[in-house]
Amino acid sequence: MKTFKIGGVHPAECKLSAGSPIRDAQLPKQAVFSMFQHIGAPAKPVVKKGDEVKVGTLLGEAGGFVSAPVYSSVSGKVAKVDVALDASGTRRMAVYVDVDGDEWESSIDRTNDLVTLADRPELDAAAIVEKVKWAGIVGLGGATFPCHVKLSPPPGQKADCVIINAVECEPYLTADHRLMLEHTDEILVGTQLIMKAVGVEKGFIGIENNKPDAIALMTEKAKNYAGIEIVPLKVKYPQGGEKQLIDAVIGRQVPAPPAIPINVGAVVQNVGTAFAIYEAVMKNKPLIDRIITVTGKGLDKPSNLRARLGTPFQQLVDECGGVPEDTGKIIGGGPMMGKALLSLEVPMTKGSSGLLLMTGDEALRGEARPCIRCAKCVKACPMGLEPFLLASLSHKQMWDEAEQNDIVSCIECGSCAFTCPSRRPLLDNIRVGKTTVMGIIRARNAK
Repeated sequence: MKTFKIGGVHPAECKLSAGSPIRDAQLPKQAVFSMFQHIGAPAKPVVKKGDEVKVGTLLGEAGGFVSAPVYSSVSGKVAKVDVALDASGTRRMAVYVDVDGDEWESSIDRTNDLVTLADRPELDAAAIVEKVKWAGIVGLGGATFPCHVKLSPPPGQKADCVIINAVECEPYLTADHRLMLEHTDEILVGTQLIMKAVGVEKGFIGIENNKPDAIALMTEKAKNYAGIEIVPLKVKYPQGGEKQLIDAVIGRQVPAPPAIPINVGAVVQNVGTAFAIYEAVMKNKPLIDRIITVTGKGLDKPSNLRARLGTPFQQLVDECGGVPEDTGKIIGGGPMMGKALLSLEVPMTKGSSGLLLMTGDEALRGEARPCIRCAKCVKACPMGLEPFLLASLSHKQMWDEAEQNDIVSCIECGSCAFTCPSRRPLLDNIRVGKTTVMGIIRARNAK
């Protein structure tokens, strides 16, 4: 069975919510929409206090080419345009909307009727890309890179295939799994739209073999969609990384940065993104909601919720039974790449894939001990780096040496820290070093 060639680990899966069908989360009393929901320039607010908005009303326009607009997911009145705390603990510009009813823009098709490419013969690549850009769609796997940029390859670059990331290799998270089971055809049409947008005839959907029901259903349905192949993959983390997925599915190696997937002829999108693209192009629906997994061993009802953007995390946790008494840490995302939240009073954004409530025992890191030079982190690194060295260089602020040892190639998967017998905070140090080195590189290139 296919997988990537370098490194990787196999954490306990803990897919507690895999059997929980998607259900709609309740509407919040007040929704808060950050203008920083994507990589690139923040959106610029276009509403003011007192404005009436509906579901689908534009709140913030894109701040540049690498940016994305933000739309209201609720109806009501703008309470204020002010700063709000986000999941990283940073205060960002945001639009607050007091919710009143649930009135939608009339242009959005809210029916469940499937719309296929055969129903829309007038769609060409330019129209698809423009619709994706209009809808504010970003990568829903966590990176939140504006999708229209990926669908617009730079001059001289040409894709020959599209790869849909349906791996969901993070422990605990099951949102993509449920989406495949409940919206199979919409995902396949979305994949066709992406293929048409970048001008390729071949599309692959990579799914790890711990989701046999999704593999079987997608394989059967894909027979009706020309050019799409379902690729079962061996379970290995971090197979959901772009470079690892490309290696696993088509056997090509993406070089070190600044190289990107298009340099080896691939365009990669998350399976949730493919669904969002279907809704935008075929249903005229901007990105206003997404599926999020709320889970944890102590939680009463681990769930997959379709939640409106701007909904406070606290409300989503309450809908799943509330915060258990033995909770030691709450993670935004999964346990490997997610980050601890300072508060649940922050709003859900486009990049919110999961909320994990870890028990006290799970959250306990243990005391870091001296490195024993076992090289387990080197063996586990999917990028072929030397994590022990990069962490040490970062800790000592040896930025030139860190750059020379390719710290910017780190994908921050956490495999090194996971496998370290000395419990050293390898990823923490590398993250600091990578951020610093990338800042140095940007400053140098700007001169």
